[in-house]
Amino acid sequence: MQIAMIGLGRMGANMAERLLQHGHEVYGYDKNPDAIRALVEKGAGGADDLRELAGRLRPPRTFWLMVPAGAPVDETIQSLLAVAQKGDVFVDGGNSYYKDSLRRGKELKSSGIDYVDCGTSGGIWGLAEGYSLMVGGDKAVVDRLRPLFEALAPAADKGWGHVGPSGAGHFVKMVHNGIEYGLMEAYAEGFEVLQHKEAFSLNLDQVAEIWRYGSVVRSWLLDLIAEGLEENPKLGGIAPYVVDSGEGRWTLAEAVDLDVPAPVIAISLMERLRSRDADSFSDRLLAMMRNKFGGHAIKKEG
Repeated sequence: MQIAMIGLGRMGANMAERLLQHGHEVYGYDKNPDAIRALVEKGAGGADDLRELAGRLRPPRTFWLMVPAGAPVDETIQSLLAVAQKGDVFVDGGNSYYKDSLRRGKELKSSGIDYVDCGTSGGIWGLAEGYSLMVGGDKAVVDRLRPLFEALAPAADKGWGHVGPSGAGHFVKMVHNGIEYGLMEAYAEGFEVLQHKEAFSLNLDQVAEIWRYGSVVRSWLLDLIAEGLEENPKLGGIAPYVVDSGEGRWTLAEAVDLDVPAPVIAISLMERLRSRDADSFSDRLLAMMRNKFGGHAIKKEG
């Protein structure tokens, strides 16, 4: 099956390579010419611009976008519309906000273009292990693209599915990432408690390895924790600064709109935001208040 991959960052390039491994005909485009050359070396076709990319595919054509969420997706879609034909399919495999996907689906339908939103999980391991794919869009279109999803997933019948109409794929991926925030925070807090129990001199790498087998908290995240602690037991050189790409915020906002309590996801998001404040005014204010009402000592800087 033919497919054009637009956006050859690490994940997009890995997805393209996995499709090649499963016998699909892949053409790639990226603003970085080096990324195109790297993919061509693996057996794909390349293009210098979107018009050339479109010309290398037989209609109806499938354009798979792996570009950053927000304006870059809209800009890429607008550029593609200049070269697309009715019946072509745009697949957004990035982390777009589901309400943007709803809007794009409606707008593209009026142009005769089919839109599929595909929430994608798997990160840098997807090339070897396969990707988890949460697919939204018209069922007939998704069925037509089934060979692509089956090739990208861990198995033809595992790790992917058509979850609903346009917007549903990115909605499910959004909540998936909200859950991920909570899991990561729980692991981080638990290991910090272990690390602070100095009387036992615990080997955190050993504990992680024990928990990986038979434990009710075993998971892929724990596998990664064990690997990371083995490589860097004290986490030296890693700044205590945790970014977020938006999905946790969107999940929490949706929970509020739906009157669904989500305290763990809320707290985990707040902790990520807190990690970025190296000079916390609120912490200084707390110390000042304790001194004012209770005469508690204030720790001086420097």
